[in-house]
Amino acid sequence: MAIRLLISDFDGTLVDTFEANYRAYAGAFDSVGLDLGRERYRECFGFRFDRFMDALSISDSDTRAAIREMKAEMYPCHFDCLRVNRPLVDFISAFHASGGMTAIASTARGKNLRNALDYLGISADFDLVLAGESVTKGKPDPEIYLSVLNKMGVKPNEALVFEDSEVGFKAAEAAGIRYIRINSDFFDNGN
Repeated sequence: MAIRLLISDFDGTLVDTFEANYRAYAGAFDSVGLDLGRERYRECFGFRFDRFMDALSISDSDTRAAIREMKAEMYPCHFDCLRVNRPLVDFISAFHASGGMTAIASTARGKNLRNALDYLGISADFDLVLAGESVTKGKPDPEIYLSVLNKMGVKPNEALVFEDSEVGFKAAEAAGIRYIRINSDFFDNGN
């Protein structure tokens, strides 16, 4: 069966967002009188927001809301730290230009994701963008991938996923979709 749909994760797969996210979160934590160490953040990188807050034992709803809003406000200020996976972006762009379907399935917040895609000038390369708030369960649950397949009218064996994390691999497997593991070697250090 031919591949009709390419689905990519965003953070760590399509774009290395670690530094931009860390700086935005560090500023948001500072705004509420908390400190976020780089290594502690690294341990939680890729978690959905609620899981991230739980992992850091931040249970106060007002503090969580303030961090979420401040992070969203500060994130675009650090877009110059984004590192694009140029080979993957170029491949997806060429696939899309030749008539293939493309999607992003990410735990990132929709507004942050769309702002980053616009900043990088690659929004038009994707037919569908599903963000964390588009689903009720995060990866490794397959919900986000199953939702993409449903919305695009594609069977699992007609799709291919690009992922960088264990939870993403498990989600793709559970959805019955083949995947390619992305790591830091895919990123051009010049970007």
